[in-house]
Amino acid sequence: MARDHTPRANWPIFRSLKAFRPSDLPGDLIAGLTLAAIAIPEQMATARLGGFSPQIGFFAFMAGSLGFAMFGANRFLSCGADSTITPIFAGGLALMATAGTPEYQSLAMALALLVGAIMVAGSLFKLGWIANLLSTPVTVGFLAGISVHILVSQLPGVLGLASPDGPTLYKLSVLAGEIDKTNPYTLVIGLGVLALVAGSEKISARIPGALIGLVAATIAVIAWHLESKGVKVVGTVPATLPTPSLPVIAPERWVKLSSLAILIAVVVMVQTAATTRSFLSDPDKPADVDRDFLGAGAGSLLAGLFGAFPVNASPPRTGIVSETGGRTQLGGLVAAGIVLALLAFGATLLQHVPDAALGGVLLFVALRIIRVKQIVAIFHQSFYEFLLVVATAAAIIVLPIEQGVAVGIALSLLHGIWTTTRGKVVEFVHVPGTTIWWPSGPHTAGERKPGMAVVGLQAPLSFLNAEGFHAEVLKIIAASTPTPRLLVIEASGMIEIDFTAAQCLHDLFRECREESVTVAVARLESSRAQDAFERFNLYEVLPKDHVFHSVDEAVRALGGQA
Repeated sequence: MARDHTPRANWPIFRSLKAFRPSDLPGDLIAGLTLAAIAIPEQMATARLGGFSPQIGFFAFMAGSLGFAMFGANRFLSCGADSTITPIFAGGLALMATAGTPEYQSLAMALALLVGAIMVAGSLFKLGWIANLLSTPVTVGFLAGISVHILVSQLPGVLGLASPDGPTLYKLSVLAGEIDKTNPYTLVIGLGVLALVAGSEKISARIPGALIGLVAATIAVIAWHLESKGVKVVGTVPATLPTPSLPVIAPERWVKLSSLAILIAVVVMVQTAATTRSFLSDPDKPADVDRDFLGAGAGSLLAGLFGAFPVNASPPRTGIVSETGGRTQLGGLVAAGIVLALLAFGATLLQHVPDAALGGVLLFVALRIIRVKQIVAIFHQSFYEFLLVVATAAAIIVLPIEQGVAVGIALSLLHGIWTTTRGKVVEFVHVPGTTIWWPSGPHTAGERKPGMAVVGLQAPLSFLNAEGFHAEVLKIIAASTPTPRLLVIEASGMIEIDFTAAQCLHDLFRECREESVTVAVARLESSRAQDAFERFNLYEVLPKDHVFHSVDEAVRALGGQA
């Protein structure tokens, strides 16, 4: 008998473990070991990307894994330090404190608590729809811009140069001017690790290329005494375990962090939803996005309490858990346990890891998140949306990164608004020999019926397009010869009608009546649109018996008046 992995409402914590069976243990152990091998170098590198010591990345991974296992729904999802959000909040925090200082870490902890609280609120109020705020072109541009930030931030470490301060393009120009001062040892280490990780990924995502690269680079540093030749290393990693504490910052700092927290939370929601929908716990059931928001939020709350920064869902690590036979969140907990053991007993093993090796890992991450195929497809299929990709990427590269992300979200919303306003009024024609009325067009074989006009709007009717709809319908009536005596509005596309749109419909019905034009509405299918007709009293100017199930039914019932 097949086991039911369906999340149960009466299972408040460790939901994915409800379906655990002893036979699942080997798969979860293998998934946990593989996940740990992938996560250890990645979490170290991501922590350095954000301006933190490596063990803070481990704290974030353990907090994210435990928080999501306790409160999330997805069986595979891996939560921890993430290179998508780290450059964003690091840029914001750098404006308030110097990276690496206790104040900087306190601000990061406070930010994690705020992001976690927003995510939990998003779960409780079922705000899963927020995940749709970023359109695909904006998301692709967003990732391309983040990728450039990561590449530029890691080039100094790989080249063995001092990291310049300032905007991204300025940093790039400075590095270009100092390229002749490159340390050949760091360059070989960085590019070598990059090549090893990329090659391992190409062969199999299960191969821990990053870990192999870090081990090889560390051995090389020790064997050939590369520290004396200018190769910088991680240095002493304190063998400390995370202890709970609250950040001590001034009240106005909490307020200042709130806008950055909202920005980060939106990005986390988008990535969490995309990840959980890509790796479904049960292919026959939709993802429980709201519950997974709770898991990711719990991960950030724990991260904030244990001295780390906000966490995020990771599509690549989640894919590893799924591909290596993971059955429940036990795999993530096993990986977190391995990281904890490394912190407690093996921290000294990390002190000779070269910074350039971590840079090589991040160079691979940056190159992987650029979706070249999608960019090319968007360019060929929708040039205007390609410009949206370019504009989003440019905003994130040129502006301070948190402002660039805000611009990207604004562009996505404007794109949605623009798409809605472009919803055109279409005329419907009758397909001869059938009862079908179809939108007119060069490839539609249809005919207009004298004395009647059939129109529709293939978009929700709202304040964005209501006036245009009103004017266009009157224009069609005025341009028709002879003047129509029957107007049928095909309303299947009007899934929503707001107050402004209702007033425009009210005026349109009244004006048609004054011109002796009978109005009918066909295919008012949306329950929200039906409720709007009742709520906005549209039946006061349009009799209920003038609402039909099809255009053909309306024409047969009222066509005699034409």
